[in-house]
Amino acid sequence: MQEIFFPGIMFQDITPLLLDPKAFKDAIDLFVERFKDNNISVVAGIEARGFIFGPPIALAIGAKFVPLRKPRKLPGEVIFEEYVLEYGSDCLEMHLGAVEPGERVLVVDDLIATGGTLCAAMNLLERVGAVVVECACLIELPELKGRGRLNGKPLYVLVEYQ
Repeated sequence: MQEIFFPGIMFQDITPLLLDPKAFKDAIDLFVERFKDNNISVVAGIEARGFIFGPPIALAIGAKFVPLRKPRKLPGEVIFEEYVLEYGSDCLEMHLGAVEPGERVLVVDDLIATGGTLCAAMNLLERVGAVVVECACLIELPELKGRGRLNGKPLYVLVEYQ
């Protein structure tokens, strides 16, 4: 991974991982090994980089993939959850009916920083009656204490970036 700086914001670039087929496959395999026996029926991926990791995990564990998108990107009827980020606010949307009450969900994104996006995703899914089993991210920035905002929900990460 590579750090990229903008005034007041630090990003972790996952492109080097994606450019290395073996490393990318190994990362997906680690997620699959963790979740293959958890009876998960939905993998919900957060736009945009959750769309990179979510679908291969969903296929490997036999779950459907549900995209959680930025506003006005999904056709049809949606439900939404607004949330605050360290650098502003945003919103996630999901197709109404994409997730049924009682379905067991894994929420996937590339990174957890302050936890705002993952919390919004969990709130959105739980509002429709889903059971969020766990969240999974490639990278955690522990100094931003995002894990503490997840209300005790398990979080699996492959890399802690200090």
